[in-house]
Amino acid sequence: MEYIVVLSSAAGLVSGFGAAYYFTLKSAQKRAAEVLKEQALMIKDAERKAKTLLKEAKIEAKSRLLEMKSSFDAEIGDGRAELKREEKRLLSRTETIDKRQEKFERRELEFQKKEGDLHLRREDLVQKEAKCSRLVDETTRELERVASLTADQAKELLLKTMENEARHEGAKLVKRIMSEATEKADKEAKKIISTAIQRYAGDFVAERTVSVVQLPGDEMKGRIIGREGRNIRALEAATGIDLIIDDTPEAVILSGFNPVRREVARIALTRLISDGRIHPARIEDVVTRVTEEVDVTIKEAGEQAAFDLGVHGINPELIRVLGQLKFRTSYAQNVLQHSVEVAFLAGVMAAELGLNVKLAKRMGLLHDIGKAVDHEVDGPHALIGSKLAKKHGEADNVVNAIAAHHEDRMPESVYDYLVQAADALSGARPGARKETLENYVKRLEELEGVANSFGGVSNTYAIQAGREIRVIAESDKISDADAVVLSRDIAAKIEETLTFPGQIKVVVIRETRSVEYTNK
Repeated sequence: MEYIVVLSSAAGLVSGFGAAYYFTLKSAQKRAAEVLKEQALMIKDAERKAKTLLKEAKIEAKSRLLEMKSSFDAEIGDGRAELKREEKRLLSRTETIDKRQEKFERRELEFQKKEGDLHLRREDLVQKEAKCSRLVDETTRELERVASLTADQAKELLLKTMENEARHEGAKLVKRIMSEATEKADKEAKKIISTAIQRYAGDFVAERTVSVVQLPGDEMKGRIIGREGRNIRALEAATGIDLIIDDTPEAVILSGFNPVRREVARIALTRLISDGRIHPARIEDVVTRVTEEVDVTIKEAGEQAAFDLGVHGINPELIRVLGQLKFRTSYAQNVLQHSVEVAFLAGVMAAELGLNVKLAKRMGLLHDIGKAVDHEVDGPHALIGSKLAKKHGEADNVVNAIAAHHEDRMPESVYDYLVQAADALSGARPGARKETLENYVKRLEELEGVANSFGGVSNTYAIQAGREIRVIAESDKISDADAVVLSRDIAAKIEETLTFPGQIKVVVIRETRSVEYTNK
């Protein structure tokens, strides 16, 4: 029974499993059919999309192809144009090369022709050279036969003769050079000495180094001298100026090279005479006060000169040195007034030339600054002034203008020449430099005498206060060319023998007259 029950249970279980498998299989088949259906739909959709993308890709490819074709056509067109241009250039260059080649061929033919000519000429020259050699040999043998000397002996004799002549000429040349050197050295020495003498003892030495103080009476001389000369010694020690008390009635002479100290001594002595109290202590007190007053006057004079000309920015120490020129004279011309005049003239000429007027005035005002201290420092006043200006901060062009106004240094700019011209104009104008009648007449006579010393001169006339000399030449002895040489020689001799300010114009006049009379 149990066995039957087990079998029936197994059969039921098997039938249950079968039913479940059947239903599961049916369900799987249904799902598979649905999946296949979905796959078919998806394949159809993918094919449709693929066809669409293919159509779009074909359209885009055709568009890109058209663009590339147009771009290619454009590039092809540009390349063809460039090729045409290059072809034209090549044709032009080919033509040029052909022309040059033709030219070179012509020149080559010419050179070949010239080479042939040269070859012929060279052969001709060789033949002539051989002929000349034969002639020289024949002539040499003939000369040796006539002179009874060989060529070497004749050469030695000629060399000895030339050597003797050269020695003789050399001795004469050495003698002439030594004579000229001695003469030139003598002239230069005289010139240097005369320049030194002219600085301290020229024609106007009295006006340069001496001042005169008038006295109320001769009894004042004794009071100035003092007991055992103590007053005069105190005055000389305080001022640095020599007092000369001689037989000149009612006058005392103050002598010294420093014009400022001489002015201090003059004012101090005048005040002492007016006050009447003259003794060493009083003298020192008055000299001290006068020195301070003169220093103020010097400073004011320098400042006023700079202010009148509109020149600013000058170092105060340089202004003080400039003011000292108020008491300095050159050929009796006040140097400060001369400097102001030179500055004005230089400014006028600079304005006419379109240059810097203030710079030209500055150079003109300072050009003679060295004269304020040239009695204390060795050297030309132009170089002294340039060093002084450079020391106090003046620009290099101003320094060079000061140094070059007498050509102690070469001019470097047009301003240097303006200062030179203004200096010459100020010194040469009528009345600028005074002189006595005796010296004036003497100078004119010397000037005419120099011109009359030359041959062919019939007469001379010094005019314009000796600034110009006119020379009348004899036309039958002096030609037009000789007149030019004569004027130059006269000017050179005047420079060598005479001392004069500024410049002198030499005019040589040669006149030829032809006179005829009419008859009727």
